[in-house]
Amino acid sequence: MTKLGGCTVKLNFLSMFIVVVKILFLSSSFNSQLSSSSSYSPVALALSPTAPPMLSKFVAIKMAHVVATITKPQREQLKKEILSLAAETQRGLTATPEQQATMDKLFGRLEKVNPTPNPLLDATKINGLWTLRYTTSDSILGKKDGFTREGPILQMLNVTSLTAFNSEVVNYFGVLSLPRKVIAELSPQSNRLTNVLFKRFEIGPLKIKAPESAQGQLDVTYLDETLRLSRGDKGNLFVLTK
Repeated sequence: MTKLGGCTVKLNFLSMFIVVVKILFLSSSFNSQLSSSSSYSPVALALSPTAPPMLSKFVAIKMAHVVATITKPQREQLKKEILSLAAETQRGLTATPEQQATMDKLFGRLEKVNPTPNPLLDATKINGLWTLRYTTSDSILGKKDGFTREGPILQMLNVTSLTAFNSEVVNYFGVLSLPRKVIAELSPQSNRLTNVLFKRFEIGPLKIKAPESAQGQLDVTYLDETLRLSRGDKGNLFVLTK
């Protein structure tokens, strides 16, 4: 046994992987590819269309296992730092430029160790009610209209029924608090990107049909059982938890 990045990895598995890589280099078909392009890596060759199917599957599964094992502590530490900064900045409402820059870096680092490459296909993880912990969206934070958001800001996603809604409570002029809700339909464009088609706006008892132009996009860049990172079509960041 040995430790890599704080994680214990079995030496016999690493030895097995090294053997597989050596086999790839000894294969004449792969040698010809390697000689034509110095940018190929052993793993890329193993996963290339011309690689033997069973070998490609074996390498893909084992590499995914190694990545998951090595990056789990890294993910948990990044999640802790992101949620701590989110709370410190009141969901991003009071974030300074320096804090925003820090969050942007943490956000990008966590995206790189995403354990769910096809989030819109994983209904078990993504379906449900999510609580917004941080965003860079001024409109959602109330910076544009000047009205205070009271309590949690929630988002429900259901990739099975392709429906969604956002809900919040807004205090108007310090005297009147009203629930607001946006009902939407999802139109997936890939395994992680979906168009969001807004259908109805609700303010208290008032219900208003959304215009056809009311659309957006949501790119789910990180997903696990308790935390989701998303990027909006206007470049805003979103951190949400279950």
